[in-house]
Amino acid sequence: MPLADTLLRLAARPRLYLPRWTDQIMVEVSRNLQENFGVTEQQTAYRESEIRKHFAEAWVEGYEGLIPAMTNHPKDRHVLAAAVRANAEVILTYNLKDFPRASLAPYEITAQGPSEFLKNLFQLDPAEVMQTLEQQAAAIGKTFEYLLSRLRINVPGFVETLVSWRGAT
Repeated sequence: MPLADTLLRLAARPRLYLPRWTDQIMVEVSRNLQENFGVTEQQTAYRESEIRKHFAEAWVEGYEGLIPAMTNHPKDRHVLAAAVRANAEVILTYNLKDFPRASLAPYEITAQGPSEFLKNLFQLDPAEVMQTLEQQAAAIGKTFEYLLSRLRINVPGFVETLVSWRGAT
């Protein structure tokens, strides 16, 4: 969950990025959290309600008619259709193989893993990203180093970028 927390905190910061979701994506995320991480239905419902409250403008609608035209993996065509409808530039996913470049290129969309995505945000505004992470660590009552140790599990390249940057400044 530290990675999801980091991504949401960065999205809440001005100028960095606007996440985009659909009801279908949120159902899949909630199901995954329940089945693979033991999160209860009540917890996922609360999570979704908080995301809707804080990111009301993030919901994409009217993408369903685009799904048949998508050429990426069938189970993720709804994701690409929503990205096209939202005029997104990036699809953030661990599942890069389901979003081949040939399927994304006509829409000028790229697929990025979380580490690459976070490194790109860091390059855009290092001070903002560092401040957000420091606030995240404080909010959970942990040290910055502890937060990095947790993030290193899912986004090691991003953490190495941060460590290198801190050492150079």
